[in-house]
Amino acid sequence: MFIKKIVVGPLESNCYLAGDEDTKEIYIIDPGGDYKKINSVIDKNSLKPKAIINTHGHGDHIGANKEFGIPVWIHSLDADFLTDSSKNLSGVFGFFLKTKAASRLLKDGDILDIGKYNLEVIHTPGHTPGSICLKTARIIFTGDTLFCEGVGRTDFAYGSQEDIISSIKEKLFTLDDDYVIYPGHGPSSTIRNEKINNPFIV
Repeated sequence: MFIKKIVVGPLESNCYLAGDEDTKEIYIIDPGGDYKKINSVIDKNSLKPKAIINTHGHGDHIGANKEFGIPVWIHSLDADFLTDSSKNLSGVFGFFLKTKAASRLLKDGDILDIGKYNLEVIHTPGHTPGSICLKTARIIFTGDTLFCEGVGRTDFAYGSQEDIISSIKEKLFTLDDDYVIYPGHGPSSTIRNEKINNPFIV
């Protein structure tokens, strides 16, 4: 699978371009800002974006959604975050972001095809009610649920520490140890490393 990480926005969120290296079809996962930076990578590699997938609805992951002019997909429980600056937290930072409404509401177990690959939606509430991870062969995009030796914040409105720990233990740590995680911020890791070295999971 073609995967390109682009660090965007003032909070240094990870945007991923993920898809089929042969057909050039991709999903844009979490375009949190810097539209021109993301689009230049798309143009340079002659990629064909099919849709935007938001792993959750916070402003640092949805900031450039509307600039691409393609469908936006998000879990149903975070759909309102796209158009509510208090829920997506952009109001806290003074820029009151409202982006385009979702054209598809995702749910746990959805299979999203992209060329010869597919991504499985795994609902992992905790950071937000509608947080999701996206799993493919030996790879999982974890959004702000699981980081390299960290977890997403739950002290914001709609967060739940109990839920995020349950999501990680019951839905992510049940994966094979060699799964590579691509998180919403920071470097990549593996499920094995997180089981051993993540101090937030006990």
